Amino acid sequence: MSLIGTEVKPFKAQAYHNGEFVEITEENFKGKWSVVFFYPADFTFVCPTELEDLQDHYETLKSLGVEVYSVSTDSHFTHKAWHDSSKTINKITYYMVGDPTLTLTRNFDVLIEEDGMADRATFIIDPDGVIQAIEINAGSIGRDASVLVNKIKAAQYIRNNPGEVCPAKWKEGAETLTPSLDLVGKI
Repeated sequence: MSLIGTEVKPFKAQAYHNGEFVEITEENFKGKWSVVFFYPADFTFVCPTELEDLQDHYETLKSLGVEVYSVSTDSHFTHKAWHDSSKTINKITYYMVGDPTLTLTRNFDVLIEEDGMADRATFIIDPDGVIQAIEINAGSIGRDASVLVNKIKAAQYIRNNPGEVCPAKWKEGAETLTPSLDLVGKI
């Protein structure tokens, strides 16, 4: 069953954020746009490249009113150790959420049971705490944060312009479509 259109389930987790440990719950996802960015594990190979790319786009995301929460099944202590020991991860200023209980990973249905790790999965959550977009990749395929930025812009546009839809390759400022009987078979 797809999680699109569903509200984020209740949870409580610890995160490492800007030199501190903080508690995160589903309430953090309300009132603003959020990205929950699952990755398999700290101290690995593809993961730091993705997290760095996400950091490179973080200011743009924040300018769009988006907060970012990276999540792995490691603990918040492990996130701090990785942050302190890696030049790449040391750049991160968004939340690094620990999920050693696997609660979040199960809630978002991205747990790889046999490994105890998360799939490479991205969730865009609207200010009501409702999931609007999901991307899941195989473990060996990294994600591109520039694509995420475009998806968020499209989701925000549609939220603010009910009745319109964004076609393939839509970019901010481009034309949208207004579904109607007149368009059937003409696109």
